[in-house]
Amino acid sequence: MLLTGSYRRTLDDKLRLAIPKQLREALGFPGKTSLFIAPGTDRALAIYSAAVLEQIGSSLGRLSQAAKETRAFSRLFYAQAQPADIDRQGRLRVPPELAKLSGLITEVVVIGVRDRIELWDSATWDKFLNQTQPTYDDLAESVFRDASADHTGT
Repeated sequence: MLLTGSYRRTLDDKLRLAIPKQLREALGFPGKTSLFIAPGTDRALAIYSAAVLEQIGSSLGRLSQAAKETRAFSRLFYAQAQPADIDRQGRLRVPPELAKLSGLITEVVVIGVRDRIELWDSATWDKFLNQTQPTYDDLAESVFRDASADHTGT
């Protein structure tokens, strides 16, 4: 599953959001409709398949449960994560408390980020994009250098 792209959408009065067709298909819709929505980073919400959420749990399970940061993150993440099903019209309902946490009111940007979907308030996304896009080349150089070092063992 590879999730990519950026789409502007509107939340309706019941906090339902139409998931773009390209992303629904990549998730296996209509066969697989069960997802999980959780707090992400940078004030975004993250939508995960059950398989990806299990991978996150496995990664957290390898960390020290005695570490304060691990305990705090696990509590915040899992206490706020909720099941989220895609309905027959391809919509997903954002829980009110998570919408409030991320400042989602009406206009939302839906982005595919490799193995998850992120939901951003459009103004927050625009600010992130305006601040970060100019450093794209530097980010790419750093990330690919780090990825290359991981593969060579250095």
